Amino acid sequence: MAGDKNDGLHNRVGPIFRTGELAGVAIQALEEDNPGRTFHVDDRAAYVRVATDHECIIRRETMEAILGRPFEMQELETVLGSFSGQIESTQEYIRFYFQKTL
Repeated sequence: MAGDKNDGLHNRVGPIFRTGELAGVAIQALEEDNPGRTFHVDDRAAYVRVATDHECIIRRETMEAILGRPFEMQELETVLGSFSGQIESTQEYIRFYFQKTL
């Protein structure tokens, strides 16, 4: 229903990572690349669901800085089990977003 007070829950976006070091680095990168944005991190042992409202991005250069080594964005695909929202992926970033359609 339009205008429902729970509409924001349907605008959540973000990755669902398989648990591991790379997932932890990606979560740290999300926090650095999206200042001021609140993330909900749900650790379920085998996977970690990360969600925020409307949009978030993970940049290659941030992953490299945290890891202290070169990083290819396709490496993230090895731990990306799923995601909420829509996804845009390039060699420089992965963006999770919500675009309302008519």
